[in-house]
Amino acid sequence: MNILFQKTHQRGFGTFPLRGDVLESALHAAIQTGYRAFDTAQWYGNEAETGAALRTCGIARDQLCITTKVSPSNAVSEKFMASVVQSLKDLQVQAVDVLLLHWPPADGNIAQPMRLLQQAHDTGLARSIGVSNFTAQMMRDARAIVSVPLVINQVEFHPLLNQNKLLAAAAETGIPLASYCSVARGEVFKYPIFAEIGAGYRKSAAQVVLRWILQKGVALNTMSTKAENISANFDVMDFTLSSIDMARIEQMTAVGYRIVTRDKVTIAPDWD
Repeated sequence: MNILFQKTHQRGFGTFPLRGDVLESALHAAIQTGYRAFDTAQWYGNEAETGAALRTCGIARDQLCITTKVSPSNAVSEKFMASVVQSLKDLQVQAVDVLLLHWPPADGNIAQPMRLLQQAHDTGLARSIGVSNFTAQMMRDARAIVSVPLVINQVEFHPLLNQNKLLAAAAETGIPLASYCSVARGEVFKYPIFAEIGAGYRKSAAQVVLRWILQKGVALNTMSTKAENISANFDVMDFTLSSIDMARIEQMTAVGYRIVTRDKVTIAPDWD
């Protein structure tokens, strides 16, 4: 896995849909907990607030991994670079660590936005580039279009959804996955198996879910506004789920619970 997503950077703190004082408080709690990887997006409308909070957090810039994403409306030649420059200004950085395409184009033609993404890298606006919400075939196509590594495909990933096709594409293309909706926005807590497994490790249901994701080879993005949950979400490196427990959790993917459906996000692609 790319070095950006190893060690502390393997556990990222997401900022959606936080704003204002709530965002600032959560980010400072995350910093105190040990988070050094932070995820935002043009679409979230909080890049400036995220940048301000991280600028005053007391951690050196080179210790942080900041990810942002280009909105679909900006992923065209006449808007792309200007939008990225504005993102850097809002985030108060000279370059973003990871720049992603937030969504594939509605028509599925990824060639132009992928070339623009590489241009942002080649001109020094982004140290690394990647994608989000790409299907397995889009991952293959993206890998063929650009000449620099794609460090991540950020997707909905949790134990209630089978993403084996994306995992296979990650292995094939060398583009690692990162999760969002890591606890399925609380849906996992409706299933007692996670708490039952957690009891054997003295861990919570949420920690079991997050550990399972990590052991699947997927980097984490989590979000909370509660300091105790922020800390618990980070505290998942001191235990290892057994192969039996991993398999028990794997069976839960048959539930097929997907949060980001086309009726909620009209630009969502036809998922694998």
